[in-house]
Amino acid sequence: MFKNQPSKLAGTSCLLAALLSAASFSFTASAASSGAATPAPLSSTLSLEQVFRAEPYRGENAREPKFSRSGRYLAYLWNPFGEPGTDLYVHDSKTGKTQRLTSPAIMAAFDAPEDLQRFDKKLQQKRSETAERQAREVAQAAYLRGENVDLGQWEAAQLELVKKEFAAKKAKDEAQKAADKAEAEAEKKAAAALEAKRSGKPVPAAAEAAASAASAPSATAKAETKPDAKVEKDKELWEWRDELKKKQLRDKLKPSDLYPGVTQIVWAHKAEELILQYRGALFRWVSGDSKLQPLLDLQRNLRMVAYTADDAGYVFMDDKRVLRARFNQGGVQVLNRELIHPDDADKKYAIESTTLSEDSRWMALIGRAPSKPAGDDGKPVPEPTGRQVEIMGYNERFAKAKKVDREVSDDKRVNKPLALYIRKVPAAGEAPAKQSAPVFTHAGGDVWFEMSPIAWARDGSRYAFSTWEREKELLRVYVGGADESAKPEMVLERRGDVGHEVVNVVRPRFTPDGKQLVLVLDEAGFRQPYAWDLSSRKLRRLVQGEFEAHQVLGFTPDSKSMFVAANKDDLASMNLFRVSMADGSMQALGVPGEYHRNAVVSHDGQWLAANAGNWVSRPELKLIEAGAKPTLKTLTDSHDKAWAQVDVLRPERFSFKNRHGDSIPAYVFKPQGWKASDKRPAVVYIYGGPLNDRHSVESDSFQPSAYVFAMYMAAKHGYVMVTIDSRGHSNYGRRFSDANWENPGLPQTEDLEDLHALMSKDFGIDPARVGLNGWSFGGFQTQYTMFSKPDLFAAGIAGAGPTEWENYNSWYSGRTIGKTDRSKPNLRKFSLIPMAKGLRKPLLLVHGMMDPNVLYQDTVNVYRALLESGKEGLVDLFLDPEGEHGMGGAVKTVGWHRKYEAFWLQHLGHVAP
Repeated sequence: MFKNQPSKLAGTSCLLAALLSAASFSFTASAASSGAATPAPLSSTLSLEQVFRAEPYRGENAREPKFSRSGRYLAYLWNPFGEPGTDLYVHDSKTGKTQRLTSPAIMAAFDAPEDLQRFDKKLQQKRSETAERQAREVAQAAYLRGENVDLGQWEAAQLELVKKEFAAKKAKDEAQKAADKAEAEAEKKAAAALEAKRSGKPVPAAAEAAASAASAPSATAKAETKPDAKVEKDKELWEWRDELKKKQLRDKLKPSDLYPGVTQIVWAHKAEELILQYRGALFRWVSGDSKLQPLLDLQRNLRMVAYTADDAGYVFMDDKRVLRARFNQGGVQVLNRELIHPDDADKKYAIESTTLSEDSRWMALIGRAPSKPAGDDGKPVPEPTGRQVEIMGYNERFAKAKKVDREVSDDKRVNKPLALYIRKVPAAGEAPAKQSAPVFTHAGGDVWFEMSPIAWARDGSRYAFSTWEREKELLRVYVGGADESAKPEMVLERRGDVGHEVVNVVRPRFTPDGKQLVLVLDEAGFRQPYAWDLSSRKLRRLVQGEFEAHQVLGFTPDSKSMFVAANKDDLASMNLFRVSMADGSMQALGVPGEYHRNAVVSHDGQWLAANAGNWVSRPELKLIEAGAKPTLKTLTDSHDKAWAQVDVLRPERFSFKNRHGDSIPAYVFKPQGWKASDKRPAVVYIYGGPLNDRHSVESDSFQPSAYVFAMYMAAKHGYVMVTIDSRGHSNYGRRFSDANWENPGLPQTEDLEDLHALMSKDFGIDPARVGLNGWSFGGFQTQYTMFSKPDLFAAGIAGAGPTEWENYNSWYSGRTIGKTDRSKPNLRKFSLIPMAKGLRKPLLLVHGMMDPNVLYQDTVNVYRALLESGKEGLVDLFLDPEGEHGMGGAVKTVGWHRKYEAFWLQHLGHVAP
């Protein structure tokens, strides 16, 4: 049975009704009434070192859940809190039992002893480093409180270890040197003895002694290898520190150092068995067996594609090749024979990807050709190289540049020509057939062209795909038959007004009976599924209402019902729904108020599985029986229970109307003893930009700054902490996500103004002591607001903000910021540099200097503009020399929030007693 199940949250079936109310409602109150865990008692000793400890409280949720064909078994990749890698678990819905099929101990039988030794050594290193980092953080906090703490104890211990390792290495090297010298001396004397023997002279006694001595270990070597060999005394402390730095760089953990576990699972078509991939090798498991059967290990990264149609073999990939093997016989057959072209062909395509039909009878090949024809000598011409930018690293004696790829909005694109081939899968032993011509091509070039994955009908009779051409604002959907020469038909076209956030979720797929093509469109202002009837050639909306439902999970075998993830009843969560294909009626299957992620549905439509949870009960893998009254079972236990000790407050969700009548979602942490008449300091956290389906007000999100730090500041310092999803965010419909287009920053600032007015009236805050904070797009938004409305917020913290959109990645800027022009950097019109002179209140700029996503130069250039406009007394920089977009170099999560805490207390002050 489901445990810690929260009661149904207040919500309605449409966007306006769900958000119009300005009254707040609390997760805590509704959860407490159902017996769910309540927040821990407030503690005056709560510290940042506790809430942001070195080992996060959050474990890893299950990945790759997949049902067997019958629906009886659910396989998933997971491990309990603290264990490395992701192992394979199989749950039997008939018996209710779960079987663990892999573990480091089980897979040790297939790994080299050296790998096992490395896995164990590196795991111990990781745990040791994590414990040491936590101890350092706690000790540093104690030191700053004035306590007598030895902050050098860890370095001293590490230096001693370096000295011992250095001494051991020196002893080993000297022993080898002595042995080599002795061997050379013996060889010299042996040669002299041989020469003497050949010349008839007596063999020197010294040579005989040397020969016998050469066969025994050198006494000198033995002496040199004694464990008490002295460490050389002439190194100074700074030199030992240099040696320590070299050791730390040499021993730095890499992903391949730790036990990885299983990375892929594929079920058979009918049989209750699966094939998994572990470290590039393939293994088979048959239900009822307690052990795995090794199938194939070529010391290469093999990837499973599917079982053969009769389940008597399997299809897998090696690089770009698709191969077939059978269980009962040796040998491997290549299925996707490489494309062949005559010497004078204009375009010589090579296979880039292959998609097999479910019945394994057909395959779709995507080929790419060089962007330039071969030279006169017939040799390929080198491909044009894209833009690269340099990122400076400061970890060595002198700064060193690292180059990373960067395509910005005014770069000329190098889109290789594309071709789609439809090919029949050859039978075992069948001779190669003549290659057919491609059924679809695109010339490539200086254009933005995207193509969805190929979707096959279940019976392999037809396929479908969509294309998007950004410059033309042209979306097309194609359907083709299982024919090597027939071109696909364009069945749907939309030019302009497509919706900027719909392109990457269109993903057409057939219903099981093959009669309808379901795809996601934004025809009514929300991303929702539509059905194209292949017979009547009509498009039909499948759900009604103002909500997002862009994740189509599957269908019942009779094609009468569809399963989707949607935020129909609660915009802060995604529930799972069964949808009638006839009338669009929807039945909720998951727990209301829980956010469901990575959901899958069984082939028979009787079962669903998803990672689901909320602020009260952290997400776990849930198995849902999709009956008239759905039942749930929790399969995993992923997170550290110690979180309960610091989980001292829960937020209240609320919404408010902005000046345009839009309802803006948000949540607030109110401190203990809060009253509406208070005059407390407050901080608002914002992201503000479109990003697929993510936003900040999500019922299962424990985002470090928006949630965890906000909880801490409310509990520790009595602040009122608000997180807002302004216009500009995704998953609230097109009116929100498109608000940013050609106007980045302004709609969000209007919503922040309206929020400030509401907080000043109803939230018990001092209007003159409200701060603003955001990261990434939120860093841009914080600066935009501080520059354009200089008296609205008392201070701001802007993290890693893209301040010059013309220099940001074109995949994002050209889709969400504004129309681009590859002849000039026209997105510079949205730069914050000219606006910086408007700053009037303190601003902290935060950035990782090795950030390959939002370049550190974006912050430097704003900083320069602020200095040039006389804002030296208002602006501060907080930099992580080794940090990337999420920091994590020298500055850990606890470190940058320690800086945040100090900044807010300095500029917003304390709560009056």
